[in-house]
Amino acid sequence: MTDATLTKTIFINAAPERVWTYLVEPEKLARWFHEADSDLSAGTDYALLRENPDKPDPKMIWGKVLVSEPPHRLRYTFTHAFLNGHETIVDWTLESAFGGTRLTLVHSGFETFDGDVFDMLTSHDKGWDQHFVRLRTVAS
Repeated sequence: MTDATLTKTIFINAAPERVWTYLVEPEKLARWFHEADSDLSAGTDYALLRENPDKPDPKMIWGKVLVSEPPHRLRYTFTHAFLNGHETIVDWTLESAFGGTRLTLVHSGFETFDGDVFDMLTSHDKGWDQHFVRLRTVAS
C-alpha cells in the first residue's frame, strides 16, 4: 500500500509561542484558516466554522484534540463533509529555528478513505498550501 500522508514544512518569522496561538485560538485561526467554536485544547471536541454561519450546519471541519503540548506539538482528528466522516489525523510540530519557527504539518489517514484517495490528497495538499500563505502573513 502506498503511503497517503501529507508532510509540509514552512518557516515563519515569529517565535513558536506566537505561532502556537494561531493554531489554537478561535479568532486567530479565523485569520488564516477557519474560526473555531472554542480554543483547541487537549481532550476537547472542536469545530471549525463556515464563513456563512447561517447554513443549516455551521461546522465545516470537526474532530477531537488528542495532544496539546504548547508551544511544541498539537494533534487532532480532522474530518469534513467531503471525507464523509472519515477521520484523518493532523499533527503540528513547532521548533525554534534561527529566530523564527519551523512549522511542520503531517496530515495522515487518507489511505483508508472509502473513495478517491488521490483526489483527497491533492485537494488537501492544495488547500494547506493556500492556508499556509495566509498563516505566514498573519503570524509573522
